[in-house]
Amino acid sequence: MRALWGSRMHRDYLSDALTLLGGWTREGQQIKRTLVLDDAQHAALTERVKVIADALHLRPEVRRLDGHTQIRIGSRDADALTENEVTLAARIEDVYRAVTDERS
Repeated sequence: MRALWGSRMHRDYLSDALTLLGGWTREGQQIKRTLVLDDAQHAALTERVKVIADALHLRPEVRRLDGHTQIRIGSRDADALTENEVTLAARIEDVYRAVTDERS
């Protein structure tokens, strides 16, 4: 079953889940996050995110800009944000913690 952001029944569930993910903001039908990572951490995060995104059949936009890693998840079209997209954001948070802890 696909949970849609716009669906009244699941809107509160996805909103609550997204609220728990500090640092993520909603922009239209996408969610985004900017992370402070060095080049090696960016490379590690990008590889791990690709594996997770492939498993969820998603294509996040991950790019490097001015020493920051920017991530966008969701459709630029009229599609609503899905449960899998929020799940990917949560998994990215796990990966972010792992790659930043590796350097500590």
